[in-house]
Amino acid sequence: MGLLDNVLGGLGGDAAGGLSDLLKGQGGVGGLAEKFGQNGLGDVVGSWIGKGGNAGISPEQIASVLGSGPIADFAAKLGISPEQASETLAGLLPEAIDRLTPNGSAEGADDLLGGLMNNLPGGISDALGGLFKR
Repeated sequence: MGLLDNVLGGLGGDAAGGLSDLLKGQGGVGGLAEKFGQNGLGDVVGSWIGKGGNAGISPEQIASVLGSGPIADFAAKLGISPEQASETLAGLLPEAIDRLTPNGSAEGADDLLGGLMNNLPGGISDALGGLFKR
């Protein structure tokens, strides 16, 4: 069970729904990959989609690529600050994108977004909450 599993569980539908909404708002996995590429981070997102290890990303890089609006929306949905949201996304996006692209391709990944809570391998419905447990 990874970070994504630990985090989504505690926050339940709000977290998974927020993550799904965020990805959809970026044009899905392909649109997000394109944004990362335009910001010089194509290799990073490529590692998440590919079959190897996932490269890390900083909260500042997340904020730079996504912009303040989508991060504020995600933060509001989870009841956290935008800074916490950027930190959370820096930890979650690599694993979420990796799970949405099990074949090493973004093709078909967006079909999994609707069932982000239940359809991904590894019990994703248990994922976002552990990050915020005290």
